[in-house]
Amino acid sequence: MSRPEVISFVAHSGTGKTTLLEQVIPILKGRGYRVGAIKHDAHRFEIDHPGKDSYRLTAAGADSMLICSGEKLALVRQHQQAPTVEELLAICGTDLDIILTEGFKQSDLPKIELYRGALGRELICRGQRHDPTLLAVASDTPLTLDVPVLDLNRPQQVADFIEQELLR
Repeated sequence: MSRPEVISFVAHSGTGKTTLLEQVIPILKGRGYRVGAIKHDAHRFEIDHPGKDSYRLTAAGADSMLICSGEKLALVRQHQQAPTVEELLAICGTDLDIILTEGFKQSDLPKIELYRGALGRELICRGQRHDPTLLAVASDTPLTLDVPVLDLNRPQQVADFIEQELLR
């Protein structure tokens, strides 16, 4: 299989990236697409918990610990430096149609930037630097830009754009 299409949603914290993705994913799934997601987290997070067997194996020194059931799997890997987005995409696999990433604003991935006027922040991809990978901006206020401006409050419109630009 070939590599899935990839698009990254970027924005300042609190803009609503996860909320929008929660709405876009079921729309794309409803259209028959196999969808993956990768979230970049700038903070430390823990998915494993003391007392669980998987935690015990990691605490014992396993560099990689994969836990799976009949329905899902989770991989916990220790690393010295953050993996590249390309490495993360490879882990996600090739059996998907599209992978939606959250974050990775410095990557060369095609992007949709989210913008909320009330936050009073400048655009990331059209602010101090001009990111050529920006495909569109999803905004809750009118903007005049060199890329399409989508309605942040209409996830159907965002899904339509993704399908039109990447999946057809």
